[in-house]
Amino acid sequence: MRRIGGFLLAMSMAIVATAGVAFLLYKNELGRMRDAASRGSVVAKLDIGPIEYADSGVGTPLLSIHGAGGGFDQGLANAANFVGEGFRVIAPSRFGYLRTPVPQDTSPAAQADAHAALLSKLNVPKAVVVGVSAGARSAVELALRHPDKVTALILIVPGLYSPTSPVSIQASRGNKFVFWVVNAGGDFAWWATEKIAPSVLVRFLGVRPALVAAAPRAERDRVMSVVKSVEPLSLRFPGINIDSAPELHELPLEVITAPTIIISARDDLFNTLPAAEFAAAKIPGAKLVVYDAGGHLLVEQQQDVRIAVRTFLAGAGLIPPPVGPKQ
Repeated sequence: MRRIGGFLLAMSMAIVATAGVAFLLYKNELGRMRDAASRGSVVAKLDIGPIEYADSGVGTPLLSIHGAGGGFDQGLANAANFVGEGFRVIAPSRFGYLRTPVPQDTSPAAQADAHAALLSKLNVPKAVVVGVSAGARSAVELALRHPDKVTALILIVPGLYSPTSPVSIQASRGNKFVFWVVNAGGDFAWWATEKIAPSVLVRFLGVRPALVAAAPRAERDRVMSVVKSVEPLSLRFPGINIDSAPELHELPLEVITAPTIIISARDDLFNTLPAAEFAAAKIPGAKLVVYDAGGHLLVEQQQDVRIAVRTFLAGAGLIPPPVGPKQ
């Protein structure tokens, strides 16, 4: 009995020690993540309310509107990954993300008005507008409500209205768990899941884990950087809450005048392809690019997306055409 008691005591002490180390590691990482989320941005005082944003680079102005779980930091990463260099990137944190508070009106239309006000505050008369995932909603509204502000519209895996097959997330057991984590605003639960079962979070972000597992190391690292970018979850939860219950309805997309490109993937677990196809059919002259694989994060399609976007922008006369090989 003494041996059993000693064994149980040792096991208990080991579990407590392991839990203590894990908690200290979490607290240290959470502190670094909070510090990172507080740097690299400023808050503009607008009539519509405070709006956090980053302003980085030189060149053609580009407004990068992040998706669910993001913030200005995700906006900067999206511009770098999917568009490339040569732009002055203005990346706001949408309503409820990081240091942008939740206003009374959280609609995509109100968010679009905030985007327009921010551009005016920065003396940017017009910009290329990139809307990714849920960020596509206010990007489209900006093109509708403030067409003079938009030189081109780039919608990537757009979380827009579709009359036949709406954007949604799979109701799997893992996704239900992550929904619970998100609704609880659980920083520790998200962090622990990332360490123990990252594939659960990868699927929650709209990508088949097997696709990521088979991808090159650099692409696996990019996907995990997106997973990590949701942290600290508590600083992004109010915005996620807004994005998770959208009231989507049909918009007069046929009046959009800005050159438009729309990109999606057939295996996007958020089912953005029907919305992308619907928008492309409605917006005059819109170019639709569809990949067979890549999921919501367009795994292994990053370079092709960048080429497609830059070719589109060059065709619209907004950036120089690519320089071909010498003859």
